Amino acid sequence: MQVGYRTLISGEGKLQVGVGPVRSGVTAIFPRGKKAVDPVFAGWFTENGNGEMTGTTWVEESGFLYGPVMITNTHSVGVVRDAVIAWQFKHGMPVPQDDWWSLPVVAETWDGYLNDINGFHVKPEDAFAAMDDAHSGPIAEGNVGGGTGMICFEFKGGTGTSSRRLSEKLGGYTVGVLVQCNFGTRHLLRIAGTPVGYEITGKPIWDDDTGSIIVVVATDAPLLPNQMKRMAKRVTLGLGRLGSISGDASGDIFIAYSTANPGAGLQQKKLVDVQMLPNDQMDALFEATVQATEEAVVNALVAAKTMTGPEGHTVEALPHDRLREVLKKYNRLAEVK
Repeated sequence: MQVGYRTLISGEGKLQVGVGPVRSGVTAIFPRGKKAVDPVFAGWFTENGNGEMTGTTWVEESGFLYGPVMITNTHSVGVVRDAVIAWQFKHGMPVPQDDWWSLPVVAETWDGYLNDINGFHVKPEDAFAAMDDAHSGPIAEGNVGGGTGMICFEFKGGTGTSSRRLSEKLGGYTVGVLVQCNFGTRHLLRIAGTPVGYEITGKPIWDDDTGSIIVVVATDAPLLPNQMKRMAKRVTLGLGRLGSISGDASGDIFIAYSTANPGAGLQQKKLVDVQMLPNDQMDALFEATVQATEEAVVNALVAAKTMTGPEGHTVEALPHDRLREVLKKYNRLAEVK
């Protein structure tokens, strides 16, 4: 997997639609890397549908994810979708030009509290930059990419990642999770089972559970599309451990894919041999998905920095010292070191 960002931060003070302040961006996730044209088996799931992830109708029908998963703000989905098609066209297609088409997967969460979202500041070149930036290895978290202007449990949210590697006895497979978290009300937040949201009080931002979360789950375990949907469903359990209730105004949408079985989506004329992990051997992958989802959100909260947007709207970062105090109070500090 390769991940790239384009982060847009400019301006301050009074909101001027079309001018700023701007606190937004784009995130690009390539399952096999940005130079690959080989699709991956995938499945998706929505816990609450007050959000958008384009291209999922074809993911559901075909069982494959073609190209990257892109994440941005709510009102930039269209421009990013079109930019993906243009970028793919420029970088080459796996079939002849006259038979080529694309249904990109682009997801969103709303950053309108900290960003001039109706100013449409995300441009095609920003999506191009995010895709061009995609790389393997460690990546930044917090106020980056599509997560730049996001809020989570009324603390500063954003982009977070985590992973788990199964023991060799269980196959040695890896499960990685990337989140763009913009959901939850403060009093619901729990970290390592402790009531962080009650212990760390602050100025409220929302009256109800407002926002959304997009989650991308990646694995190298050999799984078929229906099994990837099963993985995507387990994301909800990780969010529930944090205190999420998937409120009415929250768009909680997840996609999961497997990089195993290379070439399965390219062959059109011959039978394809694929490998599949039996269903009764998936429990460890479910556990890894739940744990990595929970941790990815916490990592986003810990990495994010306090941000001020239009009209003086300020969202405080989760204070590390107070978090340590709460975890220590409930005898949980050793668990998160």
